[in-house]
Amino acid sequence: MGVPSRALPSALASTLVFGASGSVLVLEILALRLVGPYVGVTLQVSSSVIGVSLAAIAYGTWLGGRLADRLNPRALLAPVLVLGAIGTALTLPLVRWAGEILRGGAAPAVLLLAAMAVFLPAFLLSTVTPMVVKLQLADLDRTGAVVGRLSSIGTLGAITATLATGFIFVAAMPSSWIVLSLSGLLALGGLVLGWWLRRDAEALPGGPRARALLGVVGLAAAGLGATAPNPCDVETAYHCASVEADGADPSGRLLVLNSAHHSYVDLSDPLHLDFAYVQWLAAVTDAASPTDVLHLGGGGFTMPEYLRATRPGSRQLVLELDGGLVKLDRQRLGLATGPDLRVLVGDARVGLTSQPTAAYDLVIGDAFGYLVVPWHLSTREMMAQVARTLRPSGIYAQNVIDYPPDRFVKSELATVAAVFPHVALIAPSAALSGSTGSNFVIVGSKNPLPLDAIRAGLDRHAKDPVTLMPDGSFAGHARVLTDDYAPVDQLLGY
Repeated sequence: MGVPSRALPSALASTLVFGASGSVLVLEILALRLVGPYVGVTLQVSSSVIGVSLAAIAYGTWLGGRLADRLNPRALLAPVLVLGAIGTALTLPLVRWAGEILRGGAAPAVLLLAAMAVFLPAFLLSTVTPMVVKLQLADLDRTGAVVGRLSSIGTLGAITATLATGFIFVAAMPSSWIVLSLSGLLALGGLVLGWWLRRDAEALPGGPRARALLGVVGLAAAGLGATAPNPCDVETAYHCASVEADGADPSGRLLVLNSAHHSYVDLSDPLHLDFAYVQWLAAVTDAASPTDVLHLGGGGFTMPEYLRATRPGSRQLVLELDGGLVKLDRQRLGLATGPDLRVLVGDARVGLTSQPTAAYDLVIGDAFGYLVVPWHLSTREMMAQVARTLRPSGIYAQNVIDYPPDRFVKSELATVAAVFPHVALIAPSAALSGSTGSNFVIVGSKNPLPLDAIRAGLDRHAKDPVTLMPDGSFAGHARVLTDDYAPVDQLLGY
């Protein structure tokens, strides 16, 4: 087919390109939140979602251009928007039903869930721009100007959608609402566009029956999306969070973040420490006898509540990135802040740099993104900031998760030892021998550590046998992590 005799109005063309490009970016950002509860939020997951999205854009743009050259784009635009709406609505049931089967961090599961979350609607919506470009080319002498203008508008749509989703939409409503709202807007746009274009071409091939069929399919997709199982009690800006009751203890609660068991809280007994690594941290805390404590990461606030109960009069500050999680802790896990326990919502490293020098007796690092310590909290520069805030006799205790061959925990131990002259490591003997994955607690100080007191605390608190290595020999020749080089996700074993 040749060039259409009449160009698509510029305002309509710009709106279509802006909206289609923006919708793709909304879907890309939401895809990370949809797959997170099942495979975590790691560098590999982010890379998979971005890669799948770019593949969808590439193939969609290619197909859209070929179709525009072979068929009348006026007859395709409205159906593409409606099909994009259906594909958008289908992402919810696809991810949430398949996610229950594909739980874990295996690469095939990550790639498959990422494809289910974003590929189909992004592929369909990416066909819009080349079709619109073809419809704008009534004057071939202006090809460069038309292509440049629409490319710029598409980019602006993507930027606007990225900022709006990150700063507004995610904070205002659950991901499922955003997905279904976007699906509804795309469907409405397709129907209105079809009605407007019918003067020049039949908007939906097949006439009323085809339109009715697409409508039924769209409603069915939206219904499936609305009724798909939701793994979250609450969707915060950073986590799919749920609180599960402990069947063996009426007052026990388990905090689950993005499918990872994050914290255990006993509502009636703050001295009940269920997780092994928390028992080890309690041993370090008892040995430190702190008055002023800084927590990097709050989670379920198990350690702050333990300290509040065992050391009345102590002053604690918790740096927690997720304000929505703090709200959930107040509502479901009994958190009550006050002068003795304050919370500062924001990034832990940013909050740490604003703390005064030599202000704390104990700093506890327990911040995670799924199973991974955020890379910028793992570096030598970060440890230098921790050391700055500690008093001369102060202690730093950091929780780390790793699996054989334990490359990350070894590098992290080496990194802590690069700043603190005295270090120790707490872990089960099986983990130290490389037989199994585990939590590890790294302990560092400027002055000699109270090793005897820590051992005594482990004897009191630890329900299972655990080893205290009184030096940094476990690190071997591991590389020290820096702000310039900290491949935390790649070092972590799974």
